[in-house]
Amino acid sequence: MFARNVHLQLKPNTATQFTQTLEKEVLPLLRKQPGFQEEIAFIGSTGNEAYAISFWESKDKAEQYGRAAYPEVLKALGNVVKGTPEVLSYEVCSSTIPKITTRG
Repeated sequence: MFARNVHLQLKPNTATQFTQTLEKEVLPLLRKQPGFQEEIAFIGSTGNEAYAISFWESKDKAEQYGRAAYPEVLKALGNVVKGTPEVLSYEVCSSTIPKITTRG
């Protein structure tokens, strides 16, 4: 299992719009991607930053998404995101989420 952690700076007063965009545009797109498993998103206490962690069957599937569909996600979030999001990738080593398996 593989994870992508995206750190986003939000434009002022757009936390609600960010959440709505995730629900209406980003999650439906993610669900159509080969190898996609789960998504968890967080908004910081100030409302000026967010983290979105997506889980993938493999590194290859996550990288394929990064090349093919992630640019569409950035476009969808263009009205709420300030600057370029930081993307970090990880191999999952532990999880209590039933659908998320670890390296074994």
